[in-house]
Amino acid sequence: MIERKEVLRYLRASSNTDDPELLRLIDEAAERSYTEIKPKSIYEIFECSQNGDEVQIGSFTFKSVRFAENINGCKKAVVFAVTLGTESDRLLRNAAAQGASALAVYQAVLAAITEEECDKLEEHIKKTHGVKLRKRYSAGYFDLKIENQKKIFEMMDITKRIGITLTDNYLMIPSKSVTAFAGIENED
Repeated sequence: MIERKEVLRYLRASSNTDDPELLRLIDEAAERSYTEIKPKSIYEIFECSQNGDEVQIGSFTFKSVRFAENINGCKKAVVFAVTLGTESDRLLRNAAAQGASALAVYQAVLAAITEEECDKLEEHIKKTHGVKLRKRYSAGYFDLKIENQKKIFEMMDITKRIGITLTDNYLMIPSKSVTAFAGIENED
């Protein structure tokens, strides 16, 4: 179960809040979310290289100074996708019908669970492959353009494998979905 303080951080509320109604709503949203969502994830490990502001992962090139700095020196990278599934969007629609407060809480709870699922997948990758990962990096961060989502989807056939679709504006459906890269530290 997600920690309240993480949800409160997403809500930009004090972690010391004692508002009983807010805390009840968080607990209710978390319990219902964990009961109804069906998280899915995939990952693949690719060869990678970096030259200036260009990062080559598999057969795809990504241009970004910050991402190149992040992955500099890595010979391999993991690319992954995580989604909470269509149930998360249904929960958000139902929360919106209850009002702005319910919607904000469900958004925060589901965002925290999405991050938790990304963290769990990273731990699985580390244990399974015996590797150390660098900090994850996603299309849309800093100067890595959101348009790179299209390449990531092509790399791993994400829509077919776990049902995330990409809009013409490069947003993902279900909305509580993430794609990311993480450089794999070289073993010396």
